[in-house]
Amino acid sequence: MSVLNPPPTGLQPILKPQAHHAPGNFITKYIFSTDHKIIAVQFLFTTLLMMIVGGALALAVRWQLAFPWESMPIVGPWLFAAEGGQISPEFYTMLFTMHATVMIFLVIIPILAGTFGNFLIPLMIGADDMAFPKLNMLSYWFMWPAIACFGLSFAYAGGPAAGWTSYPILADLAQAAPGSGNAQTLWLFGVTFIGFSSMMGSINYMTTIINMRAPGMTFFRLPMTIWGLFITAILQAFALPVLTAGGFMQVADRLLGTCFFYPSGLVINNAAPTVGGGQALLWQHLFWFYSHPAVYIMLLPVMGMVSDMLSCMCRKPLFGYKPMVISMSAIASLGFIVWGHHMYTSGMNPAVGMAFMVATMMIALPSAVKTFNWTATIWGGKLEFNTVTLNCIAFLSMFIVGGLSGIFMAAVPVDVYFHDTYFIVAHFHYILFGSTLFGVFAAIQFWFPKMFGRMMNEKLGKTHFVLTFIGANGTFFPMHFLGMQGMPRRYADPYLHGYLEHLVPMNQFMTISAIIMGFAQILLFINIFYSMFWGPKAGRNPWNATTLEWAAPSPPGHGNFDFVPMIYHGPNEYAVENGDKDFLMQNEKECLPPDKKASTDTDETESTV
Repeated sequence: MSVLNPPPTGLQPILKPQAHHAPGNFITKYIFSTDHKIIAVQFLFTTLLMMIVGGALALAVRWQLAFPWESMPIVGPWLFAAEGGQISPEFYTMLFTMHATVMIFLVIIPILAGTFGNFLIPLMIGADDMAFPKLNMLSYWFMWPAIACFGLSFAYAGGPAAGWTSYPILADLAQAAPGSGNAQTLWLFGVTFIGFSSMMGSINYMTTIINMRAPGMTFFRLPMTIWGLFITAILQAFALPVLTAGGFMQVADRLLGTCFFYPSGLVINNAAPTVGGGQALLWQHLFWFYSHPAVYIMLLPVMGMVSDMLSCMCRKPLFGYKPMVISMSAIASLGFIVWGHHMYTSGMNPAVGMAFMVATMMIALPSAVKTFNWTATIWGGKLEFNTVTLNCIAFLSMFIVGGLSGIFMAAVPVDVYFHDTYFIVAHFHYILFGSTLFGVFAAIQFWFPKMFGRMMNEKLGKTHFVLTFIGANGTFFPMHFLGMQGMPRRYADPYLHGYLEHLVPMNQFMTISAIIMGFAQILLFINIFYSMFWGPKAGRNPWNATTLEWAAPSPPGHGNFDFVPMIYHGPNEYAVENGDKDFLMQNEKECLPPDKKASTDTDETESTV
């Protein structure tokens, strides 16, 4: 059947990117490039490098919890010779601080917004580049001062000690802990650089999507990937300034003698009493006002990408396109009014806690809509169980587990019991690793041919998926039981409490699973770098997909398209009778009669305007 939408509206692009010539040498083409595709590849390789760093830090944390005060194999005697190869409590604090910092600020957010946002937005909307190419370049290069600050805080100053949440008083006063001095200041500067990078990207993305769509690309013809990135850009634009302002205030407390976040009369480590009048809870409000929307900054782009990938792999239209858009918008909107559920144990007024509880539980409604629509898209589809499909289904299943545990913690009485236990750690790892990164793995496999012109290896992809899925569930699912047993997070040695000693075998099992999951990522790196050079060459549309980027060459040249894009209908026209095809691309004007064999080859059909 053919589901043709009305003809193009005549919408014309009203903004062109800043004029920039085709790159002329190695420096302008590959290093200081203003081409959105090169910048996307730069983000990809940088985030993959940071993933190795963040994963190594996680394995060190898991080693300490499984084998407390035992020498780490290989690296222990080298890094901690004075301690006999053991991790010190101070270093353990730095480990979980830097692990979360690297994985959130240098892996998940940049690979979603930086890699896929940069690469896909112009191609999917029919633009030749971003609205502000030079600003786009700066958004990437602002990452490197952040990486330098984080690295210096780790190597030079001993590492920050306040966790990725940077809570005062521990983060505000240099004398509070060994890692509260210069290391914490460098950490704050690093987060500030990341904030500026993200804000530059969000301005660029919103401007590009609003003003540079191809003729006929109305808002309700945008692929779900673009909707996810667009809503994410809005979240970043409104939430990041709050965190950035809070970061400047904390730096001022540390360096300029202000007192935004610490009260008067505190005596820390025999230092002179503080002269203040500030409020530590103010930081929590400022931090979580950004950081809960940040969860959706790390999730909404994946929701959009999985929607488009599932529709393609199931060979049927996405179930409930407009409800999906509305539900994503609702999730983002509600995300701004639920930050207080992180603060139930802070002495919050019960009435205020009830308001945050109701608002948090309301997020379950649009999330359930999306889950139902993904399931309905899969139902009855001609599903091919390739690497893309498997990772998408893993995303869906782990999103359900993480979402259900989130509903538990939305309830004030339950959260008071679970707060700061490993139940919390289980929840956000199922969301941020289980959901987000499985969606990222699918997206890498799916759009790799468009990025590099070659297909990735399916056997390596499936092996990586199986090992990662087993390792992830073996690592994170038992954390629910640890939390219900009352095991606290952030303790270097929780077994000092006798009632937790019986949990050592479970932690050892989780550590073995984490090692399996960590080493499985080697297969991903091998697959990426091998396929870049020796993978089978891909045509323009190896997946027989419908969205506009698949009409461009693989990889796209300077300016992206070798024709003038014109959009005639929505993004998920599958299960149609179009000659010998079961799909209709967005730039194809009409379906061919079912009894008429398409007389043109794939490239010609894709270039129809």
